[in-house]
Amino acid sequence: MIEGENAARAKANEIPVSPKHSIEIARFIRNMTTAEAKAYLADVVELKKAIPFKRFNRNVAHKRGLEGWAAGRYPVKAAKAYIRLLDSVEKNAEYIGLDTENLRIDHVSANRGRGLRAFFPRAMGRATPKRRETVNIEIIVTEVA
Repeated sequence: MIEGENAARAKANEIPVSPKHSIEIARFIRNMTTAEAKAYLADVVELKKAIPFKRFNRNVAHKRGLEGWAAGRYPVKAAKAYIRLLDSVEKNAEYIGLDTENLRIDHVSANRGRGLRAFFPRAMGRATPKRRETVNIEIIVTEVA
């Protein structure tokens, strides 16, 4: 755990986005600055740049513009959640007196949250159980000189 007077953190629990997309984004934005990560994720939301999928890449098509890796996707919903969380961690860093221009993402973790159970109505009076997946995301940034 990264702690100290030059570290700020933000956490969001049980966001209704895909855990697999969140894990891939977390791996990709680790060690970036917050400004770089927000700019890249904004391009993901606009479908201009793709996130490379290195772990959950079964049947994932190749995307243009990825360097060093071919398989990728545009996880728009998860990218919006990360942009909100990056804004939050920047505000937290500003509150404790850090320079928001020089923040590096040192720790990002995305873990599966609680699965919300429901039923999906089917034909002839039947029903199928379904789970709404959620994710817990934590970001810790530190100020670099």
